[in-house]
Amino acid sequence: MKRAGAEVGLAIAWFRWRPAAIAALVLMSAMPSWADDEIPGMRARAGQDSGGELVSQPDVSPDDHPFQLMDTRLHYGTAGQATWQMAQATGAPGTTAAPAAASEASANELNKQLSNPVTSLWSLSFQFNNFRLDNGEWNNSLQFQPVLPVGLTKDLNLITRPVIPLYNIVPHQTASGEFEHTVGFGDIVLLELLSPADSGKWILGAGPTFIFPTASSTFTGQGKWQAGPAVVVGYLTDKFIAGVFPQQWWSFAGDADRPDTSQMNLQPFFAWFFGEGWSVGYSGNILANWKASSSERWTVPVGVAVGKVVKLGRLPVKIQLAGQYMPIHPSNVGQEWNIQFALTPVIPKLIKEPLFR
Repeated sequence: MKRAGAEVGLAIAWFRWRPAAIAALVLMSAMPSWADDEIPGMRARAGQDSGGELVSQPDVSPDDHPFQLMDTRLHYGTAGQATWQMAQATGAPGTTAAPAAASEASANELNKQLSNPVTSLWSLSFQFNNFRLDNGEWNNSLQFQPVLPVGLTKDLNLITRPVIPLYNIVPHQTASGEFEHTVGFGDIVLLELLSPADSGKWILGAGPTFIFPTASSTFTGQGKWQAGPAVVVGYLTDKFIAGVFPQQWWSFAGDADRPDTSQMNLQPFFAWFFGEGWSVGYSGNILANWKASSSERWTVPVGVAVGKVVKLGRLPVKIQLAGQYMPIHPSNVGQEWNIQFALTPVIPKLIKEPLFR
């Protein structure tokens, strides 16, 4: 028994702290094939923070309403989770001959586009979240969040933004004051945004958003097929970006023994852009569980994110560190704190021309 417990503990520790190693290996393996490719969209129209995990409600069986909200922080190039935390559940580098000012301009332009929900850039984000819950336990996750915009016509873009939980570590109570941690896959979120190809400084987008019951455990997912609308409205200048990004889901099918869902993820986004690819801004998603009582409905974070665009070889990468405090959250399993680390490499677009002319 002791040996088994030790093995489980080591496995959990490994899952908690391996995201940086995974991301580094992916970047190292990808760099040779990307290094000589030009990153499109550097001079195109500036084309977004997110994450969350599943937490089981203690003293309740998995079949008796243990999950309340889906967290889908959709990494805005710097933007899923089920239970109480829906909002706590983006041109080529300068050549060697280019002057320093050109390199700085490229880093700043990349930072702007990676902060935009309807960016024209392709990117792959690895986001690690480390939530401390109201009951003193920890909820950890690693999410993979690609951003894949494609031109439908010369005037209209389609931005595909999945959130794929690579692992979820979820605490659930087994007895008074005793918890076990389940490690597994979470529910996948898929967002499809239609956006005008040229809207000036305005950021505009709308489309459907879905949650698929792909979790490998009842403790790491909601067991429901869900769908609803998503909208993005914002404003982007050379110095700052500001806007809101709400998503709403209702369950329409799935496990009949699991509770129906109605939940919202409202992501405000705001950031100041500084020289050399630096940015500082707001971090956090406002979550609402419309099925919960009024006192247990909201998660409201206050957070700050610091990001910088760097180059690993010739591969542009945005590195971001964020901290969030949730002064308003559900009791017991609600989120109190989150430390978030995100690594977002920019990759060449595989589909460069509009699909329809």
